[in-house]
Amino acid sequence: MKKSLPQFFFLLVVIIVTAAFFGLIGGFMMAIFWAIVFAILFYGRYEKFLNRFKNKPNLSAALTVLYILLIVIIPLTIVAFAVIDEAGNVYEQFQDNDLSIQEQITDIQEAIPIDNSLLRKFGLNAEKIRTNVTTLVTTGTKALAGQALTFTQNIFGFVVNFFLMLYILFFFLRDGKRLIQELIWVIPIGDKQELQLLQRFESVARATVKGSLLVAMAQGVMGGILFALVGIEAAFLWGVFMVLASLLPVGSALIWGPWAIVMFWQGEFGRGMALLIVGACFIGLIDNILRPRLVGQDTKMPDYLVLLSTLGGLTWFGLSGFVIGPIIAALFVTCWQMLGREYGKPRELVVTAPTAEELGKEE
Repeated sequence: MKKSLPQFFFLLVVIIVTAAFFGLIGGFMMAIFWAIVFAILFYGRYEKFLNRFKNKPNLSAALTVLYILLIVIIPLTIVAFAVIDEAGNVYEQFQDNDLSIQEQITDIQEAIPIDNSLLRKFGLNAEKIRTNVTTLVTTGTKALAGQALTFTQNIFGFVVNFFLMLYILFFFLRDGKRLIQELIWVIPIGDKQELQLLQRFESVARATVKGSLLVAMAQGVMGGILFALVGIEAAFLWGVFMVLASLLPVGSALIWGPWAIVMFWQGEFGRGMALLIVGACFIGLIDNILRPRLVGQDTKMPDYLVLLSTLGGLTWFGLSGFVIGPIIAALFVTCWQMLGREYGKPRELVVTAPTAEELGKEE
């Protein structure tokens, strides 16, 4: 009892201090997380630099960070500025009523007359429906453009986290192996289990980022080209929205689907069919073919678990959740598998469903 009391007290102190520390750095957890992800994705590049510049880990880490800036960060920054510019133009057009949505919907009403007597039988009012449709289309499109501006205007917080991420990334690249060894030494689970969990984290992070982003970018590029060909304004902006929507379980149909409906309502059946056919048969096909191969197989998780964990991750963590969600799910599955191997009974009996013949004999 005398021995256990100091140990219990020390463990309590460790828990309190650890909780306080994580509370202290809580606002920067996303910067740390993305530094870890980039370190995992580009550690092979760091090792190539290290082999070329012997005994110069600082130079190798700095060159790797510069490499990431050139091939990832700068292109994304250019895209972000283009989105800001195009979103601003679209927002101003709606603010100035340049797109005359009300007039377009009036044209739709004339092209597709509504039977008032039929609607009255169901207790509906044609004029109210038209007003609600007008409000919905106007508000929804304004909201999309406004959200794009809001998302990109929080410059200060983004810049702080961005440079903090680069700074931490430098040390994760340089000291990554030593930090992993320290982590394995400190965590009292067992070196084999700890290494398995870390390898699972690495494989899922790599598969999710590479797979999801590749699928999203392919869908966004094809969607942007499609929108430009059918003559939809701000095609680049809608293509970027399609990239973001592709990270969601609903997918890029969240963008091209409503536009196809709008085209049909406007009587533009050719353009509407083009959106529907290309969207469903080609853009959707990219998701159905590539995502299970690039994400599901490498994460070694069933598609439904990838879907649920992605949706939950986006709900909890925002855009970063498309990576964090599947990682948590993979660690959950791995922990329970390890628990089963460690403490579960041997799987000697496999229970199968009875056949029709066996059921007939029982009767």
